[in-house]
Amino acid sequence: MMPERVQELARRLAVVGVMIAAATVAGCAPDAKAPAAGAGVDSVRTVAAEAVHQEAVHRTVEISGTLEAEDDVTISAEAEGRVSRLLADLGDRVTTGQPLVELDREKGEYTLQQQRASLARALARYGAPDADHLPPIEQTPDVQKAQAELMQARQAFQRADELFRRQLLPRQQLEEADTAHRARQAAYESALQNARNFRADIDGTGASARLADRQLRDSVIRAPFDGYVQKRLVSVGEFVKNQAPVMSVVRVDPLKATGEIPEKMAPWIRTGQPVSLRVDAFPGEALTGTVARISPTVNPATRAFPFEARVPNPSARLKPGTFARLHIESGKVEQVLTVPYAAVQYRYGTNRAFVVTGTRLVARELKLGDRLGERVEILSGLSAGDSVATSDVERLADGMVVQVKATAR
Repeated sequence: MMPERVQELARRLAVVGVMIAAATVAGCAPDAKAPAAGAGVDSVRTVAAEAVHQEAVHRTVEISGTLEAEDDVTISAEAEGRVSRLLADLGDRVTTGQPLVELDREKGEYTLQQQRASLARALARYGAPDADHLPPIEQTPDVQKAQAELMQARQAFQRADELFRRQLLPRQQLEEADTAHRARQAAYESALQNARNFRADIDGTGASARLADRQLRDSVIRAPFDGYVQKRLVSVGEFVKNQAPVMSVVRVDPLKATGEIPEKMAPWIRTGQPVSLRVDAFPGEALTGTVARISPTVNPATRAFPFEARVPNPSARLKPGTFARLHIESGKVEQVLTVPYAAVQYRYGTNRAFVVTGTRLVARELKLGDRLGERVEILSGLSAGDSVATSDVERLADGMVVQVKATAR
């Protein structure tokens, strides 16, 4: 019996200990109905702020354009014949006058020899050593011979006339001398006419010989300018006719960047102005050019003026057809309001800035203009002198309590 009483006493003591511990914990806990310290007071955020500036800004034009070749031509044959040799192919760099395609020359050489022979015969009849040293018509051999015979006949007639007047010569002999003189006069005029005809033959056969020589030279098709072969259109053994295309050659230095200037900015862009451009093939590299041409009329579909900029490309790194983004600084200067781009918060398609009014923020909806480096133009929503928050903008909200810290400028 004694051990059972001891166990019962131990259980009772344990229960009493648990109750005392619970009462102690309850007495230490705070009253649930007591108000929390600081309840109803806004938390304060520290932000940097900057006044809205008014600045003089040179208006710039950002244009999407395309790089194009300055010259891009398809070369055609100026003679006909079979292709005997290809002297350049796709991608080859060529220089002005370099042979590209050679046609069969045999027929052309025969024609040239024939025309040169005809010219030599005409020169021989005329009595000239070559086409560059043609004597006057009166000094050709046949004309000089006819002239000498005419002078002899004229002298004989003059002597016969004098003797007839002195009644020392019968009339018949005088008439014979007159007839001989007239015949020599006609022969002289005929010699002059023949000489003129020979001179015309020389001119005609000379022109035919030069044409045959040109046709023979045209059998070698040459590059019209420095550039690259863009396309080969014929093969060896193929017969080509006159005006048939044989190769396409493109000039890549310089290139031209084409685009359109907005109508409102066209009066402020002039030829000769510098252009900076960027291409995807060389990210981060600024290329330069010059405005070369501006159309005098607007494109009615886009209300913009087409223009071209000349872009040097001595190493041929840039390729025709490349997309380019062009930047042109115009001569137009305007006074605009600007804020740091970091001061703009974008939410659900709306740009906002937070104006510091006393200790609170007031959200303003903005209409933005051009991006100006690290700043942005404000078209509406702010006024000059407004103080706007510039730090931690993505976490700010309308009505928030703030404390402005000094901003180093």
